[in-house]
Amino acid sequence: MRWNIGLAYLAALLGCVSEGFAADTITVRDGETGFTFSEYQAAFVIGQAIKFRVAVPSPAPDKFDLVFQIIAPTAVGWTGLAWGASMVNNPLTIGWASGSTPVISVRRTSVRTQPQIYDGATVQLLKTGTRVNGTHWQVTAKCSGCSSFSTTGSTTKNLNANGSNRLAFAYSKTRPNSASTAAMISVHDVYNYWDHDFSTAGNPDFDQLVKNNS
Repeated sequence: MRWNIGLAYLAALLGCVSEGFAADTITVRDGETGFTFSEYQAAFVIGQAIKFRVAVPSPAPDKFDLVFQIIAPTAVGWTGLAWGASMVNNPLTIGWASGSTPVISVRRTSVRTQPQIYDGATVQLLKTGTRVNGTHWQVTAKCSGCSSFSTTGSTTKNLNANGSNRLAFAYSKTRPNSASTAAMISVHDVYNYWDHDFSTAGNPDFDQLVKNNS
């Protein structure tokens, strides 16, 4: 099964091109968790967007943990964030709401088919900033292994904590049928790319904030 959509349709829907967006992120200080995030709003249908937020340590080592936040309207069945801007050969953090339970799963695939659980990265859901309500579902999680990962062969990709990184997202209106992190996910309806500015997402008290929100 090949996972793709018509890019002409997507361009017409979102007013964008397949090469991706220039960095178009804003800085958000989240009063609930205390993290400073860099945020990108990804349109998935006309008039609705999914918020993808990233927070990093400051200063950050070459291989750093990061905290990400997904805020999605309830119309979103599942959405995924590709840390290497591709469906293949990079960690995919996939989130959805199972009833009142937010779920986050780390997947990976080397071919364009159903991605499987990936043990090269781990996620820790933070209690604060993770919820489901009548209009949105939200996850806040720490990822270890999302900023540095193998791609193909012996090649390693390291994200830049002090600059822009190309990311990608996918969206499906079809919700997985369980809260299992290994639940089957449907083919995406929309995907796209952007350049996410990590340089404005630094948190000197990163470790303490993770502890406070755990």
